[in-house]
Amino acid sequence: MATERLDDKTLIHNYGHGGAGISLSWGTGLLAAELAEDHPSRQAAVIGAGAVGLATARQLQRRGFEVTIHARALPPDTTSNMAYAGFSPLSNLVSAPERTPAFDAQFDRAVRASYEQMQLFAGAGRGVSWVTTYTWRNRLSGPRQEDSGLDETESGLDPGLDVGATVLQPGEHPFPGTYALRRPTLRIEPSIYLDQLMEEFLLFGGRVRIRDYGTPRDLMSLDEPLIANCTGLGSRALFGDETMSPIKGQLTFLAPQPEIDYSLEGSVPGGGRIGVLPRSDGIALGHVMERDDWSLEPIEEEITTRLDRAGRLFAAMADHTSGFSPVAAAPWSPAMRDALEHDPVPATPPPVESFYDIES
Repeated sequence: MATERLDDKTLIHNYGHGGAGISLSWGTGLLAAELAEDHPSRQAAVIGAGAVGLATARQLQRRGFEVTIHARALPPDTTSNMAYAGFSPLSNLVSAPERTPAFDAQFDRAVRASYEQMQLFAGAGRGVSWVTTYTWRNRLSGPRQEDSGLDETESGLDPGLDVGATVLQPGEHPFPGTYALRRPTLRIEPSIYLDQLMEEFLLFGGRVRIRDYGTPRDLMSLDEPLIANCTGLGSRALFGDETMSPIKGQLTFLAPQPEIDYSLEGSVPGGGRIGVLPRSDGIALGHVMERDDWSLEPIEEEITTRLDRAGRLFAAMADHTSGFSPVAAAPWSPAMRDALEHDPVPATPPPVESFYDIES
């Protein structure tokens, strides 16, 4: 988060969130709006119409700004629409060497503000809902094996913190690990969520202009004296930020199955990790993370890989061999339903730190 002057314009940069853009959007939008409050004008432009741009626009509107979004693409054609989109505030958020206590305090405030906002959205038809997530492992403590940017130590997460998870012992679950953790998580469905934000933005007087900007000088043509840059990876070309590099994601969808109302995260027998997230538009299979790949074309091999991993996972859950007590004959069996029985809305929301090891 930073400001700079371009001639008579004030520019607020709000980008560089890694894979945590949707998760952090309301918090960083709040920080951007607070930086804008001292400006004498109440006309603002937001560049970008993804999750960060829309949340920033709404935060500005809440503070009395007249806001126009300028973007080359709108939902459903934004990068945010293609996100796995669990609430995962540390997902691929890389810690910079110059990280400071001030940054940590800013980050903590952004996470907590976003978490509070997402809780307000949950269950209100805005594409945010609670879902029970199961992860599994062969031990209950120790360092994580996957590369996910900031780890628990870097983030300040206390390894002994109660993160709202129920530990399932061997024989109490059908997953391919010694132990399984069951915990409530927040699921965001971009196809619903982003449309809702756009509808609210327009309802409160927001305007939209379809336009692409190639250089910072192009922004000088805007009428608004205050500009929030929410272009994400586009900031590398638009502002010459060479520190920005992509981590390409890709989703493979199975047909929607309403009876599958839980998500899965973990390693599968035979190697590799997978995320399984049920949504109204289908069951999303992740996690593809290709560093420094700018292409938007699907990787055919990854589609095959996700399907293969999902097949191996569900076969292991059905067979439940390797020394585990038989809990389920198939993912949809009565025994499996008993093992996965849960209340999708937690009586008490877990602490925000419980989401620091979630990937999306």
